[in-house]
Amino acid sequence: MKLKALADIVDGRIAGDPETDITGVAGIQEAGQGDITYLADKKNVSALDGLQASAVFVHDNIENISLNMVIVENPQYAFAKALEVFHKKSLQPGGVSEQAVICSGVQTGKDVTVYPAAYISSNVVIGDGVTIFPGVFVGEDTTIGDNTFIYPNVTVREGVRIGKGVIIHAGAVIGADGFGYVQEKGIHYKIPQVGGVIIEDNVEIGANVIIDRATTGNTVVGSGTKIDNLVQIAHNVKIGKNCIIVAQVGISGSVEIGDGTILGGQVGIKDHIKIGKNVMVAAQAGVISNLSEGQIYSGSPALPHHTSLRVNRTFTRLPELAKKVQKLEKLVSKEENSDD
Repeated sequence: MKLKALADIVDGRIAGDPETDITGVAGIQEAGQGDITYLADKKNVSALDGLQASAVFVHDNIENISLNMVIVENPQYAFAKALEVFHKKSLQPGGVSEQAVICSGVQTGKDVTVYPAAYISSNVVIGDGVTIFPGVFVGEDTTIGDNTFIYPNVTVREGVRIGKGVIIHAGAVIGADGFGYVQEKGIHYKIPQVGGVIIEDNVEIGANVIIDRATTGNTVVGSGTKIDNLVQIAHNVKIGKNCIIVAQVGISGSVEIGDGTILGGQVGIKDHIKIGKNVMVAAQAGVISNLSEGQIYSGSPALPHHTSLRVNRTFTRLPELAKKVQKLEKLVSKEENSDD
């Protein structure tokens, strides 16, 4: 398409030739003739030296470069929109395969695709435009909202409610039993897990994520939240809207997480913890107490980030401090011996 057409889509202003043909979208290291790319930060303007791309998304006009520029508020967002334009999936509804197992009482909306080897249990409700790939199991009394994609080998257990525009990647398990036991006379007695799971609209769930059903009530993932691969979410967890949860996070039972919170990779959270809105928790942090909203935390146990940095600086000095203590001990010992 012409550069001017792409600029209109991303609400950008052109500095250069609006009639330039754009034939593809690429990262700044791979971009060539016909491609449009983006510059995330003006500090990295040197990355444009020798660039063969036909255009670049930028936040501000950059002087003394010959590239066509599209000036936008958020270059990375514009780049994402351009990728969407040039690589839009054009899936045609394929209907319900005769090789899928469809039990009694299943309701399907318009333009549904159910691939072979999917198993849809009784009394499931499937909304318009839903795509269910091979190997998916959907338990009874589950509801799946419009335009949801469920990729191969996903397990959705009984009584789960999935909203609109949800994406669930391969191998995820939604609604497995929560890990709940009570000890009686030295035996671990299983607590029945009779609750459900609610996945609200526009949630994305990565590959091999596990979201356990509640003991009673519901485990809830708020709308717009994005969950990376290999995340464990235990029973009765409540995750707010528009959160980001990075790979290998482990969230124990009955944790409450506020809207807009970001959990870095391998964060571990103790049960019954409350995390406020817009919190950032750095990778590998261990959360063992409530976290106040709008703060950044790091370390294990998780502390306010500036405190955690001071702790880490002290920790790295421990060998040096140990040597000083040993020297002082020897001096004290000599003084004591001389007094004797």
